[in-house]
Amino acid sequence: MIKLQDIKNRARELLANGEVRAVIGYRNGSRGMAAEPAVIADPNDAANIVWNPSCVHNLALYLVDDRKRLTRKQETPTKPIAIMAKGCDARAIVVLLQENYFKREDVYILGVSCETTGMLDEHKLEQLKIRPDQFTAVEFDGDDFVLIKDAETQQRFPAREIMADRCLECRNPFPKLNNAVFGEEKARNLAAPFSALMQFEQNATQNTRWDFWQHQFERCIRCSACRSVCPMCYCEECIVDSITYSVMPDTTAEEKANRIRWIERSATRANNIGYHLTRALHLAGRCIDCGECERVCPVRIPLRLLNTKLERDARERFGYEPGASVEVASFVSSFRDNDPGNFIR
Repeated sequence: MIKLQDIKNRARELLANGEVRAVIGYRNGSRGMAAEPAVIADPNDAANIVWNPSCVHNLALYLVDDRKRLTRKQETPTKPIAIMAKGCDARAIVVLLQENYFKREDVYILGVSCETTGMLDEHKLEQLKIRPDQFTAVEFDGDDFVLIKDAETQQRFPAREIMADRCLECRNPFPKLNNAVFGEEKARNLAAPFSALMQFEQNATQNTRWDFWQHQFERCIRCSACRSVCPMCYCEECIVDSITYSVMPDTTAEEKANRIRWIERSATRANNIGYHLTRALHLAGRCIDCGECERVCPVRIPLRLLNTKLERDARERFGYEPGASVEVASFVSSFRDNDPGNFIR
């Protein structure tokens, strides 16, 4: 059982003692019971930290934002930044460390175990006609239930009915990489790994799968929300998203007009297919299944199915688990003599 006060106390100590320059965590948001990310620099503000089933955001994204901000200002911090990290958040941090995006001493990880529950899925709440802004609080109720409250009533739900699929299938809800950890490492059997993917494959033939994905990609409006929320998409200039094209004060109009556009931003089916398949390939062996891309998609494209397909291939063909250990080389830089090569023609 996690004691929230222990997390608050540790965050306050780190800030008061000057051990870290800030703590990235969660606080109560403006949408009722839904929590929101927060960067806390004042020790007194550590009292506002929350931990509940609405802490859905992968906070590793804010480590990337912090690194980009420091780079732009050409600053070198003398202290690490602390971060509350669930199991999936910690795996994302591992991938960033494997790729040398920052050093281990640059981040202080306050690991928080999901134990045998997980985070809410707002789409599932909608199906139950539950709007987060109509309720004031949500909390874990033992290992298998969640309480949702308003000023006068409360409703109790089995966790698996309102939890995100990625939480139901999560193999590592415990943040193994940490400086301090809260909660226990507990086994869970809510759903088999890759259950949603296996169900999709069982219900669709090879031909109908492609029809399915063409339909999904055709619906994409190219808002780039999936790219913006992904902690693995940290490149300043992205091949699939021309809005990140670097324009300097001395960049001429001709250079802007003639820059290489690998994939156009117009939301046509062909461009959308190129966008999503290129992103998926760049996430192969790197995606840690936090599900943020699918959560923020305004048209609800099931992007998690695409990414977990490559995650499963990396696991079954190469025995690779993204974000498992800092000591292991990244997927694309790993090579073993017994790696299968029958796909090479």
